[in-house]
Formats: sequence, structure tokens, C-alpha cells
Amino acid sequence: MNHDGTMNTILFVVSAPSGAGKSSLLQALLATDDRLSLSVSHTTRPARPNEQPGVHYHFIDTATFEQLHQQGHFIESASVFGQYYGTSKTALQHQLHHSDVALEIDWQGARAIRTCFPQAITIFIAPPSIETLRQRLLQRGQDNPQIIQQRMQQAESELSHYHEYDYLLINATFATTLQQLQHIVAAERLRLTQNTTHPVNQQVRRMLPA
Repeated sequence: MNHDGTMNTILFVVSAPSGAGKSSLLQALLATDDRLSLSVSHTTRPARPNEQPGVHYHFIDTATFEQLHQQGHFIESASVFGQYYGTSKTALQHQLHHSDVALEIDWQGARAIRTCFPQAITIFIAPPSIETLRQRLLQRGQDNPQIIQQRMQQAESELSHYHEYDYLLINATFATTLQQLQHIVAAERLRLTQNTTHPVNQQVRRMLPA
């Protein structure tokens, strides 16, 4: 993606209702692709037991978040269940100088990202059914019943925006969905409109008459 005329990396924006499996899918995708890095957002929510600062999120307090927001640090930000989330524009641009980047974000954030990065590739991941989503949230055991109910209500709103994305995946089987994600990444890297300086593109050009 030539954001500034020099970069030739791709920004993949991935959205899904909570519990649809996007985080697990992205972690698995990153483990198999050394050309892809994950954009690390800022948040005021507490870290979960398996989360590491600077790896999963930049965990900061509300006062610091509000200060950064006032300074225009975030390309997008949102309040979710009383906690703030935001994506640093400077950090994202820096990452895109070095690798393709995957950004996990909700549909509202995806809209904001597309304003600044119109060539971003957007992917929406949906559960096979609402009941499956509910069962996944219950089995995850991270939220109390009230929060789960709020997440279910939010999921219906999020699902209504699937048509705004370039790709739609139904995460019925983890292995299948991961393979589909890998295929999307591979296909976009070969797209001529994205990769005018891609080595494959250059290889074909050398075959043409001068």
C-alpha cells in the first residue's frame, strides 16, 4: 500500500463481534507469516491473565488516554463497556514502513481507518450463528452474564455492517477460516494495484522489450 508514495506494504483491517474468534485467528496467522505484524492498540481496560503489555495492548490509565486523545495521538478511538481503546497513527505508519500490518478493530474504527488509509484491505469475521456466539462467550468465562448480554446486543449491531468490508468469513471451523485468511493475504500481496514494486511484478517487467 503506497500510503505516502514510498511504502509498498498492506494494511489488513479485521473486525468481528466479540467471541467470533478474530484474536485467536490473527495470532495463528501471525505465527505462520513473518511478513505480517500486529498493530498494538492502547486501552484502559485491565490486562487479562494471558495478555502481555506491548504485545496484546498498551495498557494505560484513563488520564493518560484522555491526554493522548486531546493531543490527536489516535487515528481512531472508542469507548467499549466503559473502557477506552485507540490506535496510534504514528505507530501504525511506522509499522507500515517495515511490514504488512494486521489491525484488529470494530466497524466504527474500520471506517476511520479507511478515511486515512483508503487502500486498506478490510475483512469481517462472523460466527456461524448467534447461538454459537453466545456459547463461545459463555465457554470463554471472561465476562459476567450482564456483560455477555451486552456483548450479544452489540454483536447484532456489528453484524449489520458486514457489507462495508472487502471480505466476509464465517468462522465455523477454525482451521478452515485460518486457511481462508492466509489465502486473502497471499492474494492481496499478488494484486498488481497493490504491488507495483513487488519482486514478481519486476520479474515480469524484465521479460518485456525495452
